[in-house]
Amino acid sequence: MTIAALADLRNARRLVIKVGSALLVQDGKPRAQWLATLAAEIADMRRNTEIIVVSSGAIALGAAKLGLAKGGRGSLADAQASASVGQVELARLWSDALEAHTITAAQMLVTLGDLEDRRRYLNASAPLARLLDAGAIPVVNENDSVATEEIRFGDNDRLAARVAQAAGAEAVVLLSDVDGLYDRDPREPGATLVERVDGVTPDIIAMAGDGSSSGLGSGGMIAKLQAARIAERAGIALAIVNGTQERPLARAIEKGIGTLFVPQGAEGARKA
Repeated sequence: MTIAALADLRNARRLVIKVGSALLVQDGKPRAQWLATLAAEIADMRRNTEIIVVSSGAIALGAAKLGLAKGGRGSLADAQASASVGQVELARLWSDALEAHTITAAQMLVTLGDLEDRRRYLNASAPLARLLDAGAIPVVNENDSVATEEIRFGDNDRLAARVAQAAGAEAVVLLSDVDGLYDRDPREPGATLVERVDGVTPDIIAMAGDGSSSGLGSGGMIAKLQAARIAERAGIALAIVNGTQERPLARAIEKGIGTLFVPQGAEGARKA
């Protein structure tokens, strides 16, 4: 189907939902109640839509358990060690949250190379399809325990767009800490939410400033626009919505609050 408005997300056949660290983890501890609420929304949407989750949070969770400074990002080795510990905790969190709705969670860890090399791309897309067929919800994260600075995605916004390609999804929802893309820094008086974007142009990119002024999450708004560009070229819609609000998915779909990037082409959602 064509995703031309946020309301259309409720009818998507397959959807990727990206959750950032700032939403899932606070002061090194998981926001369990927030996750429980989101899991309930996902369970409700899953009646008509196959869901894939791309979730950050492993490094933040692991760094807290290991007592590492700078949230585990003081060095590449710290980040890798934190991820190794945090991935176990992250998988448990999602498993428990979804199990409350009798949904099985599956963990998938990928690197950039897995979605750039054709053979490895197909090896990644096959289990995604099989898990969905079996009724599970794949929870995907970058494999930070082995990724290096040269090959890592650097943020899960772009990872979500790549996963959507591999899975043949119709849309991606990026849960952020702002309502969407604004025409300027949203903290400035008169800033206006851009509700629909038909193509990520230089003018659109300029609205994001230095990459963090329009979005305060770990990836920043520039990363979200890069993800939108990947998605739109593959014929996939992408939405930025506020994940800090109560029932964020319903709020976006029912009230139309967020920014929708409309697909512009179809370079090939899958590398057949």
